[in-house]
Amino acid sequence: MSRRSALAALTGAAVGGSLPLAPSVFAATPTTAAEAPATVATEAAAAGPAAPSGRLPMAADPCDPWHFTAHPAGALTTRTIAGTPALLEVSDDQGILATLTTGATTVTLRGPKRWFTEQKKPFADAFTRTLPAGQNGWGSSPGGGKWSTYNGPDTNYFLESGRAAIRLDLAEAGSSRHALLPDKSVGDVSAAARFSFDRIPTGAPASLALTFAVTDVSNHYRARLVVTPAGEVQLLLEKALANTVTVLGAAVTVGTGFAAYDHWWVRVEKTGTLLRARAWQHGTNEPQETWHHSLRDPEKDPVKVFATGTFGVRAYASPGSTTTLEARVYDFNVTSATWADPPVVCHDTWVRALPTPFDGVWTPALEQRIRAWAGDTSPDALAYASMYRPFAPAVTDPALQGATVLGESEYSKPDAAGLRYIGADFHEYMGLDWTFTASGESKDAESAFKGCLDCSGFVRMVYGHHLGIPMVAYKNFDGRNLPRTSRHQSASGPGVVVAKGTSAAPSLTGLRIGDVVYFDATASDPADPETDEGVIDHTGIYVGQDQHGGLRFVSSRKTPNGPTMADLGGKSILNGRKSTADQKGDLYTDSLRVIRRF
Repeated sequence: MSRRSALAALTGAAVGGSLPLAPSVFAATPTTAAEAPATVATEAAAAGPAAPSGRLPMAADPCDPWHFTAHPAGALTTRTIAGTPALLEVSDDQGILATLTTGATTVTLRGPKRWFTEQKKPFADAFTRTLPAGQNGWGSSPGGGKWSTYNGPDTNYFLESGRAAIRLDLAEAGSSRHALLPDKSVGDVSAAARFSFDRIPTGAPASLALTFAVTDVSNHYRARLVVTPAGEVQLLLEKALANTVTVLGAAVTVGTGFAAYDHWWVRVEKTGTLLRARAWQHGTNEPQETWHHSLRDPEKDPVKVFATGTFGVRAYASPGSTTTLEARVYDFNVTSATWADPPVVCHDTWVRALPTPFDGVWTPALEQRIRAWAGDTSPDALAYASMYRPFAPAVTDPALQGATVLGESEYSKPDAAGLRYIGADFHEYMGLDWTFTASGESKDAESAFKGCLDCSGFVRMVYGHHLGIPMVAYKNFDGRNLPRTSRHQSASGPGVVVAKGTSAAPSLTGLRIGDVVYFDATASDPADPETDEGVIDHTGIYVGQDQHGGLRFVSSRKTPNGPTMADLGGKSILNGRKSTADQKGDLYTDSLRVIRRF
C-alpha cells in the first residue's frame, strides 16, 4: 500500500472516506465576493451561506445532496483556455468538473461543499524568557502575540527570573499601568493569572487586575485583586468605560494575612454578557463551584457593552501609597477563547495532484483519472492542510513506526528570548530521519522539532509527503522537485509561476485555490539569511475566499505558533489594505511576491 493510500485509509470516515471531522451545527453567515478576481470568485463561490460552529478546522455536511448523486454526471467535454499558464476545463452536465494547468500537477475539482474555519487556541505564558540586554517590556507570549505596555516609563516593565513585573513608584500612585496582548477579536474567554507583590503596601492599597474584553486601557472589564495595608486580600469586578470606572461587583474579602511574595490566582470568564471572577491562594485548589462575582453588565446600550476585546494585566497603587512596589505576574493562562467573527471559507473546490505535470494533452488515461476523482472524498491538499491547524485530531501511521503524521502542529519551541527557531521540516514533525530519493540527500530529525512545522516544512508536508510531489533538500533544483526553503521553492519549485512581482505584489487575477503563495515578509536580519530584504522568506497555501471577501491563505507562522488561516500577527489575506504614503498596509497583502501552482 502506498503512503497516500495508507493515510487515506487511516483518515477515512463513514461518508465517502472523508476526514474524521464530524459535521457541526450550522448557523447562518453572510458571504460576499467583494474584491475577488473573477476566476477566484467563480471557483470559490460558496454553495450556501452556512458556516460551522465549534472548533474543528474543517467540516462537511453528510446530508449534502452531492453524496447521493452520480459523479461525473453525463459525458465529459473539454475546453482549452489560452494564457500563461494555459488551462484545460473539463465539464459534465452540471458544469465545470475539473481544471488542469499545463505544466502543473495540481488539479482543482468540484466536490462536496466544505467549510474551513479556525478558532483561537489556548496558550500559557510563564514568562521564563530573557530579553536581550537593554530591551524593556515583556516580549512575546507563546502563541498569544507580543505584549504591549501602556503608561509610565518603559523601564518599569521588565522580565526577571521567570516573572513579569511592573514597578510602581511613589510618584506613580494613582496611575494605572497596563500590559496587553494584541488580539482584540476575542469574544468569550476563560483566563487566569497568578499575581504577587514584593511587599505589603503601606499608606493605601495596591492591586493587580486581570483585564478582559479590552478595547483599550480606558475601556475594559477587570477583576481586580486588592491587597490592603492591613494584609486583607479582596476581589472586585469593575468596568472602565471612557476611563470612568463602575464597580459591577463590590469588594469581597478572599483572604487575610497577606505577606510579601504570597501568590494569588485570579480567574475570569466571559460568556456573552455573563461576567464571572474568582480568586484563590496559590497552592490551594481552585474552587470550581464558587464564583466571587457572577453577573451581567447592567448597561442597556449595547454600544457600551464590551462584546469583544483582548486581555492583559493592570497594576495600580492607590493615591496615598507610601511604598514603592513591584507588582509581579508569574503565569498568564488563556484556558479557552473564542473569536466572535472567526474566518470562514466555504466552497466546493478540491485540490489533487497528478503523478506528473499535465502536458496540455487530454488523454483517455486522464479522463479515467478525472472520473475516478469526481466521486472521491479521500483527503486532498486542503484537508491535509487543515489537519495541522488548531484543534485538529492526531493521527498515527503504523507504516511509519507509529509516528504521528497528522494533528495540530507548533511552529517550533521558543529560544531563551521567547522567539521561535526556523527549521522544522515535514519529517521532523514526525520525528523521523529521512532520505530524499530524488537527490540522495539524508537528513536527521532534530528532536526539538518533533511536532513542529515551519512555513516551507508545512507546504512540503501537504504537497510533498501527502500528495506525493518529489522532494529534495538542497540539491537538484530542477523545476520538478520540491526544495526545502521558501526562497528555493519560489524560484525553482515544481509547476508553473502564475504571477510574480519584484518590489510589489503581483496581480491576483490568475489565482486559484491550492496555489502556493510566497512573500518577502520580514525585514533584513543579519543573523538569518532567510530574512534578507528582497528575499522570499515565507510561504503558504491559498484556501479560498472568506465570508468578508478576504482571499485567505494558510501558513505556519511564528506568532500564532503553527499553521493558521487567521490573523494573529498579521492578516492572512492577499487582498487587504496596501501601503500608501500615509498608511501602512496589511503585511501579507503588501509582501506577496510569487504565486506558484505545483
